[in-house]
Amino acid sequence: MPKKLPEPTQAPKERAFLVGVELKNEPGLLSLEDSMSELALLADTAGLVVTGELTQRLEAPNPDTYIGSGKVDELIALVEEFMAEVVVFDNELSPRHLRELEERLSSNVRVIDRTALILDIFAQHAETREGILQVELAQYEYRLPRLTRAWTHLARQTGGGGGRTGSAGGVGLRGPGETQLEVDRREIRRRISNLKSELEKVRAHRMRYRAQRKRSRIPVIALVGYTNAGKSTLLNSLAKADVFAANQLFATLDPTTRRVELPGGHQVLFTDTVGFIQKLPTQLVAAFRATLEEITEADLLVHVVDITHPNALAQWHAVQNTLAEIGADHIPVITALNKIDRLPDPQGARQTAAEFTNSVALSAITREGIPSLLKTIEGHLYETYMPVNIRIPYKDGQLISLFHEQGQVQRIEHRRGGVYIQGMIPGRLFTVFQEYMLSEQAEPSQESL
Repeated sequence: MPKKLPEPTQAPKERAFLVGVELKNEPGLLSLEDSMSELALLADTAGLVVTGELTQRLEAPNPDTYIGSGKVDELIALVEEFMAEVVVFDNELSPRHLRELEERLSSNVRVIDRTALILDIFAQHAETREGILQVELAQYEYRLPRLTRAWTHLARQTGGGGGRTGSAGGVGLRGPGETQLEVDRREIRRRISNLKSELEKVRAHRMRYRAQRKRSRIPVIALVGYTNAGKSTLLNSLAKADVFAANQLFATLDPTTRRVELPGGHQVLFTDTVGFIQKLPTQLVAAFRATLEEITEADLLVHVVDITHPNALAQWHAVQNTLAEIGADHIPVITALNKIDRLPDPQGARQTAAEFTNSVALSAITREGIPSLLKTIEGHLYETYMPVNIRIPYKDGQLISLFHEQGQVQRIEHRRGGVYIQGMIPGRLFTVFQEYMLSEQAEPSQESL
């Protein structure tokens, strides 16, 4: 009797060829070489095997194929030589670019861009219902104007699977051909509408939850940072928790909140949030609005930076840009320079920390520097006061009481529109009073009492 061969446990990984373009008039935060290295890490995270890469520097993208016509011919030859099944561009491609490139490449080669790759990684890592809904919305909004033979039939995307789209080892972007496109477009529009409705319910639930937390007056600290900077590991170290942490990009998508006691006995809540990356897809920022509001509503941000990374400063700028994009750049920040245990000279990290405002050098693994971080946080929340000039409507009388209880009133006037207060408040209450703030020069109008 012939011996039965064992069943394969995993489908072979698809072979990917990477393409990057540096536009002379649009310099990025990372060099072309460093951005391509990051793209290779993204491809590996998505389950692809990188076989080679091609780069070009241009004044402006080719309107048809993004890269120059000569480079297209070179790409065709290289893809055939390396037997690549998918071509991944580091730049976001327009529908026209995708269509033209697919027509020139072999019929069994798919073309995707960095945005599609990141969306697929998010789809693989989403676990909760909220995360799955957010990723699905981002995918559909990205796909709608780009439906070609490279996109999969929607039945494959709506069949469940715990948020993980596509076959093992692939990026979930294969499709049935042009005959299905119009049906898919109608289905996508319907699905987008349903997803937005579902996510509004999620957002409303999160708003009620945050309002409840604010009433408890427990400060909320959001951990932010570039993907794989060590935010989840830091949360585990701070709270002795078991949040999933891995040495890979976007290991954590869903926010996780843990209670931590500061040295002085004060209770605070730490929230781990999704990692950022340069060229973060706008579709993800929009779809993850409910989750990202955990950052915008925080009392304090701890920006975790991988101090060992050669592009640490560029990553820091990428996070700062994203915080500004989502409207969180007004929130006070403490910078945590993480992973000093991996440095040959940790003292150098401490000297680097001096270049950042409110920074602490630490190791989330060994806990070195953790006491200093907690002390710095406590000092900001309970010892640092900020000057404010606010107008509180009478209907929000509990905030007037809160200001009297925990702030320092320097001037107060009761007028028709509400109570005008100038004074000092603890840093932790900044976001509580933010919507009521006037400009520093604004004086109460001389309206009648």
